[in-house]
Amino acid sequence: MKKKNQTTNTNKYLLAGLTMVCILLMLLSVFYEKTAGPFKVLANLTVIPMQQGFNKVGSLLIDFSENFGTLEEARKLNKSLQAQIDELIMQNNNLQEEKYELERLRELYKLDQNYAEYEKVGARVISKDPGNWFSSFTIDKGSLNGIRVDMNVIAGSGLVGIVTEVGPTWATVRSIIDDSSNMGGMVLSTSDTCIVRGDLSLINDGKMRFEQMENNDNKVEVGEQIVTSHISDKFLQGILIGYVSEVQVDSNNMTRSGYLTPVVNFKKLQEVLVITKTKAELTGTDITQEDAGAAQPAETEAGGEDGNGAGEGQPSGNEPPEGQPAENRTGEGAPSGSETGEGAPPEDGTAQGEPAGGGAQEDMPAGAEAGGTEGQ
Repeated sequence: MKKKNQTTNTNKYLLAGLTMVCILLMLLSVFYEKTAGPFKVLANLTVIPMQQGFNKVGSLLIDFSENFGTLEEARKLNKSLQAQIDELIMQNNNLQEEKYELERLRELYKLDQNYAEYEKVGARVISKDPGNWFSSFTIDKGSLNGIRVDMNVIAGSGLVGIVTEVGPTWATVRSIIDDSSNMGGMVLSTSDTCIVRGDLSLINDGKMRFEQMENNDNKVEVGEQIVTSHISDKFLQGILIGYVSEVQVDSNNMTRSGYLTPVVNFKKLQEVLVITKTKAELTGTDITQEDAGAAQPAETEAGGEDGNGAGEGQPSGNEPPEGQPAENRTGEGAPSGSETGEGAPPEDGTAQGEPAGGGAQEDMPAGAEAGGTEGQ
């Protein structure tokens, strides 16, 4: 309490002293201008700079307050603009994706028109084997959509591969770049045939190998088209595989080999077309074993006039018919001109019905004698 009173008294004395100084300065400025000159200079040197400093600090505080409000508004505006930018970017990405999809679909439509003679089903790629290349992949169409093994698959500008496995709603496709793939190819301009082989080590350089092309007078140049050959077992004829990028004569001087650039981008496959008929179905070679057996000509039931053929179900050679001894038999139902009765041996001991070629016959030609000269 005592300290508080001492502080209050001190403040009062200080205030009173400052008041006296101010009054004194005012009196001096009024009555003694000449004497007050130095005090004015002193005031100008001390008070004015301090006033300027206070003004600057005040201005800074005012500017900071105004800028702070402006900054908050700018942040809100920036957030709103950023949201709009994000939406526009998303819309642009969607438009770009739709644009690329439209281009791919146009490409597929053009491909469909190029091979209009074949019926096709469109499919999307839903998975693939590990790696950078679509050497083996799965599509979203299967047996419920009419897909079967050995159907050809196309995309881009030409051949992609062949269906190797089918499920109800999916199918596996082995592409032509796979190491296990090979197909008959043909140079479109010269009709020279060759074998095109898949090789994943070569596709890294963007090429495939062809070989066993005859070294003849036909000139095969870089840029020539290679299509599937008519002698290919499973690939339909005339589907574009790629363009010749290099050709050379083999060491045997009889064949040529080289490289081609495939027309399909096997790094980016999204949509494909499946030709819904296999080559065997289109060429009529898809015949089962039962059909093949039925197509074979029936065997003759009896040997010809030369006596070399044995009839169906007849014993061959000189073996007697079942149940009859070799020394004493005649064919049942012998011709009416025969004088030898049933069971009587021929006069010269030769079994009746054996032609000159030694084959046994149940039905002899009419008018043949049981005994005497054979094979008349």
